[in-house]
Parts: sequence; structure tokens; C-alpha cells
Amino acid sequence: MSVCNLISSGLYQANGKKMAKELTHFEKKVYTVVKNIPFGEIRTYKWVAKKIGAKGASRAVGNALNKNPFPIIVPCHRVVNSSGDSGKYAFGMDLKKRLLILENAIRCYPKYRKKLKSWSGN
Repeated sequence: MSVCNLISSGLYQANGKKMAKELTHFEKKVYTVVKNIPFGEIRTYKWVAKKIGAKGASRAVGNALNKNPFPIIVPCHRVVNSSGDSGKYAFGMDLKKRLLILENAIRCYPKYRKKLKSWSGN
């Protein structure tokens, strides 16, 4: 079963163990949208909430991403606060910032450029 099918079915295996967790309908929608954010681009929690039809649910989007069981497939590090702050990241703020810098997200978003440059020390 592919990861995309796992997301839509709502089941996944954690660390190869024989345990399945049921994803909520909301989590499935969030992960489906976020997995399509292209390399080197960022979106806001607010944008994701609007995209899934849950305007005003930015915090809930963040909570769902904090529990992301597919961090390689669902690139939650590409989702930031509307203010340009990085937002939280389950694997640590330093790693989130490094991933965004590695992807050169700075060049794409003038609104966030100043904040992102301060992350990289440029």
C-alpha cells in the first residue's frame, strides 16, 4: 500500500511496528494538501486551513502537522506562521529552519525574506 493510500485510508505503521493509528478526517485533509507543497516553497497554516475548507483552523492545522507520521512525504516544515515566523516543528526549530534554508525558500517569498534571512544569518 502506498503512503498516499495510507493517508487516504487513515492507517499507518509507526516505526515498522504492527500498530495502526486511525487518522482523523481533518488530519487526512491536512496531510493531503501539505504533501503537495513544492520543494523550495512555503505556505502558511492559514493557507492550509483555507485550502481544506476550514477557514480559521490554523492552530488545528499546526496541531495536526505536529503529529505528522510521514515527515518525509508530508513536508510539514514548509508550513510557517502568517507573520513569517517559522512556527513550531516536532523535530526542533533548528532543523525546520535548516530545511527551509536548504530548499532556498528565502528567494521565493519577499514577504518572509527578512525573517528567513535572519534564520540563516545572512
